[in-house]
Amino acid sequence: MAIPDAFRRNFSTLLRAAESGDLALVECTDTQTGEPRYVICAVGREGGDYVITPFGHLHDGNPFDAYRPPTDSVLH
Repeated sequence: MAIPDAFRRNFSTLLRAAESGDLALVECTDTQTGEPRYVICAVGREGGDYVITPFGHLHDGNPFDAYRPPTDSVLH
């Protein structure tokens, strides 16, 4: 399965933010549960204000239990 172009563009933005030192781990609140989430964000400036762009949150618990890696056929 191919990774959608929008996700590839977001990943490129994430890499550029990391390279320029504009990446942050921000404590946010989950809008559905009210629980704290630790979110990987790009940080930019717009005028005198900071703008944060969330990319995803760190997984609670063991991420190896939540995700299955791609199969060998996908990698070749």
